Amino acid sequence: MDQQLARVLDRSRSLGLLGPGDIGAHVENAKAFAELVSPADRVLDLGSGGGVPGLVLVSELPTLRVTLVDASERRVAFLRSAVRDLDASDRATVVHGRAEVLAHRSDLRGQFDVVTARSFGAPAVTAECAAGFLRVGGRLLVSEPDSIESRWPPEQVALLGLVVGDIHRTVHHDARTGIRELVCEQAGLDGVPRADGVPSRRPLF
Repeated sequence: MDQQLARVLDRSRSLGLLGPGDIGAHVENAKAFAELVSPADRVLDLGSGGGVPGLVLVSELPTLRVTLVDASERRVAFLRSAVRDLDASDRATVVHGRAEVLAHRSDLRGQFDVVTARSFGAPAVTAECAAGFLRVGGRLLVSEPDSIESRWPPEQVALLGLVVGDIHRTVHHDARTGIRELVCEQAGLDGVPRADGVPSRRPLF
C-alpha cells in the first residue's frame, strides 16, 4: 500500500470515518473496484465518507478523474484534506451535498462513465441516486454481499434507466468480494432521482 494513502486512511480511522476491520482489507476491497475502471473514465464515488473506495481509486489510478460526494460536512472536510495530501487536487474534486439534489445539477447530471458505491445504502436507494449521474452506457459499480439472492429486480431497475449486469467476485484476505455492475441505457429520466429523502422513504424495490 502507498505510504501516503496508508497515512490518510489511518487518519480516517482515527476520526471514526472508516469502518472496522483491517485497513489493508479495506484497500484490497477498493482495488477490486479499480480493476473494473479504465484510467480514462470519469468516476463519481457516492457517499465517499472515510475514503474507500474513492481515495484508493485516486491513489491506484494516477490519471483518473474522480468526484467524491458526501452529505456530511465533517467527512467532506476530511476528504478535501486527504485529496491535498495525495497531491491529487488537479483531478479529484470533493462535493458536499445530498446525492438526490446533486444528481440534478447541470455540471454533474449525466456526466459520468462510472459511479461507485460501497455501503452507500439499500440497493433501491443506491440505484436511484446513481442513475442521475450516469451517461448512456455508463456503469454503476456497487459492493455486493456474498449471497446467491438477487437484490436487483430487473423490471424495477429498468424504471431508473438501468439494466442489471454482471457480478464480479474476487477473494481478498480470504474474504469474497462482490461488485455488481448495472449499465445505464437511458440517462436523465425525468424525476430520477426523486426529491431528497424520498428514495429511502419510498424505495422502488
